[in-house]
Order: sequence, then structure tokens, then C-alpha cells
Amino acid sequence: MKKPRTAVRTCRRKQASSQEGREKQVLSSSPVKPSTPDGEELRLSQGLARRQKEVVLRASVSPYHLFRDTAEVTVFRENLLSWYDREKRDLPWRRRVSRQGAGTEGWHQPPSTLTPCPGLHWQAEGEVDPDRRAYAVWVSEVMLQQTQVATVIDYYTRWMQKWPTLQDLASASLEEVNQLWAGLGYYSRGRWLQEGAQKVVKLGGHVPHTAETLQKLLPGVGRYTAGAIASIAFGEATGVVDGNVVRVLCRVRAIGADPGSTFVSQQLWSLAQQLVDPARPGDFNQAAMELGATVCTPQHPRCSQCPVQSMCRAHQRVEREQLLASQSLPSSPDVEECAPSTGQCQLCAPPTEPWNQTLGVANFPRKASRRPPREECSAICVLEQLRALGGARILLVQRPKSGLLAGLWEFPSVTAEPSGRCPREALLQELQSWAGPLPATHLQHLGQVVHTFSHIKLTYQVYGLALEGQTPVTITPPGTRWLTREEFHTAAVSTAMKKVFRVYEGQRLGTCKRSKTSQVSTPSTRRKLSPGQQVLDSFFRPHIPTDASSLKSMAQ
Repeated sequence: MKKPRTAVRTCRRKQASSQEGREKQVLSSSPVKPSTPDGEELRLSQGLARRQKEVVLRASVSPYHLFRDTAEVTVFRENLLSWYDREKRDLPWRRRVSRQGAGTEGWHQPPSTLTPCPGLHWQAEGEVDPDRRAYAVWVSEVMLQQTQVATVIDYYTRWMQKWPTLQDLASASLEEVNQLWAGLGYYSRGRWLQEGAQKVVKLGGHVPHTAETLQKLLPGVGRYTAGAIASIAFGEATGVVDGNVVRVLCRVRAIGADPGSTFVSQQLWSLAQQLVDPARPGDFNQAAMELGATVCTPQHPRCSQCPVQSMCRAHQRVEREQLLASQSLPSSPDVEECAPSTGQCQLCAPPTEPWNQTLGVANFPRKASRRPPREECSAICVLEQLRALGGARILLVQRPKSGLLAGLWEFPSVTAEPSGRCPREALLQELQSWAGPLPATHLQHLGQVVHTFSHIKLTYQVYGLALEGQTPVTITPPGTRWLTREEFHTAAVSTAMKKVFRVYEGQRLGTCKRSKTSQVSTPSTRRKLSPGQQVLDSFFRPHIPTDASSLKSMAQ
């Protein structure tokens, strides 16, 4: 049977060949240090290479962008963690997860009631299941990628209620996952979560404990997510760098170079690793992210409430610039503190981007130039069967199993020309390939919807075709569904499809409203006019009889 045409060019994710045996070996050995001489030698050589790389990075930048000594790092940790303990938000993924799945208390409790546990700051003895904790962190971190906390809370809560364990998620269908994920965007994240859960269950049911193994084994888990899971759930002393941490570090150390460049990114990861508290790595990483999300925000940062303001190079730069301006002195390059041994500092802003007095600390980090999304166009149709006794049904087709919006449901569509010319005939043929013969005259253009994905700006030319008083369509080829309106709103459909459907519904409601307003209104339903308006209205408005006899005579 024919597969649905896709209006969006899909990019298939490359799949590695099966290496189940090797993965089992890596997983089973991940928490244990190599015991053989060769393994020990490899571990030592890797550690030496990592330290040498950090030395090279440090030697290539000015000390102005680094932390001077251990004492400065210690003060930074203490100030940040003290602030976090007082000010952290109560978020569902930060609450303790017991073996029974209950419990909503915070992770930090008085030491008198809890016992220290390797890998967690404080843990109620016998209450915390590390795998469930890792699963909760994993789900939250994946959902929070490119998505605001306020949006994620509801999705996370419903997800954990439906699939409280890895085993529950592994046994779910992709359709169920897509249905719950609908509206959250970046739909491959939900699919990767389920694939990762299935892999963990297949390899023994225990989540890997190290960031390195997590990143190697779990699909969709990159360096940041792996570090977050390993540090928060298992206490590995590994730093993390996300957008919030980038902003904090760039301001604290006045890094004005492009944070997206390889060199600057490596330096930021090195700083994060240097700063992470080995006693409370998970809390420290969450504190750094919390600071960037709530205080050190992109615009209008609340510097007066920042726990590390005294150590912030960006804040010091603001004060110096304000002092220079108040003394009417010419501004000078920032060379008195940042003095690279040779040439232009690789972590300072380029000379082509001078200091902007109005931005203050928001001069950091430098805004990366983004490539505009690719523009595409699609003609799409809402095909609805209207029944005499109600219960209208809408046709949906399923997208391919890989690529953009993989496995989701959508209205039938065809690719259109960017010029705006809509292939009406091609769209009708596409509809007939799914539903059989259809009346071409009923196909109406209703408007357009513009929806931007991460790299594609897609314009949908929206059509509607309502089948009323005709023989019902009974064929249902594989990859198609006829859903009621209520079922559509809970189905695994993208936000773009909901926008398309709103255009269709709006046109239908608009037609109904126009038909109602075209009727003759009675005096009781008219808006009361002022005396002057009544005179003008009666002069210009033709006389329309409202009694039955007059209407009958006019009809004759």
C-alpha cells in the first residue's frame, strides 16, 4: 500500500550496526575500574591526555578568564550552593523518588534524620532507588531541551504518572509516546527516550552510572544530558554546560568570544569541570543552571541578587565603564586586566564588536549568528465526513517512521511551490489515493498557516473538503485513520496540525456566523441608537416590511 507523501524533506538519522555484545560488556563494566594491567594503563593514559588538554587550553588564554586558585573556586562553590539551598524552585523532578514511587519531599533534609550516601548529598536510608532517580532526571532533562520549565511541568507529571519506571516506558508503544509528547516539539526526543529505556531493560535494567557510558549507550543522550544524569542521580563529579551555564560562565569570566566555537566551548566545559563541587556535584550543576534561569537571565539580569556578583568580571566591567563615563574620560580597551601574551585574546569579544553601554552585563555572551530556516511550502487538506446523525470523522495519515515528526499523524498533503502556487489537482489525487473518488468542486482553499520547526519554516496552504449527503467512505488503507473531532485533539498530532485544523474550524464557524447575520434582525435585537442616529438611519435605510401579510404580497 502506498506510503504517505511528506511535505517536509526528512533527514534520516543514521543507525549504527548492532553491537549488542559490546554494549553489554561496556554496561556491565562501567561502574568498575579496569583491573587488568592493560585496562589500568589505558585509564591512566586517558586521564593524562585529558589533563594535558586542559593545560594547553589554559596556556592559550589570559588568566583574566580563569579562576586564580583553589580558594577562589571554593568561595564560588559555597556562595552558589548556599544560595541554591535557600532559593531553589520546587520542581517535580527534584523531589525524592522512593522505591514505591511515592514521596514528594525535597532532597535536602537535616543531617540528623538522614545518612550520608555516596552519589547523593543526603539520602533517606533505604528510600531512594538510583535507577528510578536516574530515570526521572533523564526524562526531565530531555524534556527541558529547548523547552521552558513552565511547559515541561505538566508533560513531565503526566509522563511519570503513565510510565513511572523504565520498564513501564519500555513496554509502551511508540504511538502512546507520541500521543503524550504531542505539542512539546522536537518529537524525536520522545522516541529516543523510549528506545533508550528499551535498551537499558534489554541490558539488565540498570542505568549506566557514568557520563561516558551514558553518552555511548543511550540514543539522543549527548554530553550535557549524560553529565546531568550522572551527577544528579549517581554523584559523579562531572560538570555540565547548557545554555544557562554558558551565560553564567561567560559573564563571570567575561568571555566575549563566540560560545558556539569549538575553542570557546572547550574552555567553558573546562571551567565547568573545575568548578563542580565533588561533594555535591548534582546540586552544584542544578544551582548553576538555576542561577542562569532565574537571576542571570538573557535580558534584565538581577545582578543585585546574584550570589557570585563579587566574582563576576562582567559586573566589574560595567562598574568600570560607568566610572569612566561619569569622569568624562575616553573609554579604553580592556587591556589592564586581560593581557594575552600574543595577539588578540581568543576569549575576548572581537574588536568589531565594541562594548554596548546600554546592555551592561548582557554584553556577554556574544550572540551567535543563526542561519535562517529553510523555507518550504505544502498544500494540505482537512477531509471530513459529515453524518446525518452527527459524529463527523476526519481523515489522518501517518508520517514515515523516521525523520522529522516521525510516526505522527497529519492531514493528507503534497509539496507545493514556494511561489505560492498550490497544486490543487495533485492534492485532490493525494486525497483520492487514500479515500477513493471525491467531488473536486467541494475542495476549497481556506487560508494558510506558517509554522517554524527547528530548521524549516513551512507554509501550509490549507484546504477543506466536507463530504455531506454522500456515500460514506468505508475504505481505510494502512497508515490512515478516521477520527472524530474529540479523538483528533488527543491524538499524536503536531502543533502545526492543530493550527491547520483551527483554520478549518474557523472557516466553518465563520460561514455559520455569516449566514446568521445575513438574516433580517428584529427591532428587539438591534443596538439602541441615539435620536440623531435614528433620524439618519430611517432616512437612508429602505423600508422593509416585517408583518406576514406584507411579506406575502412582496413574494407574489
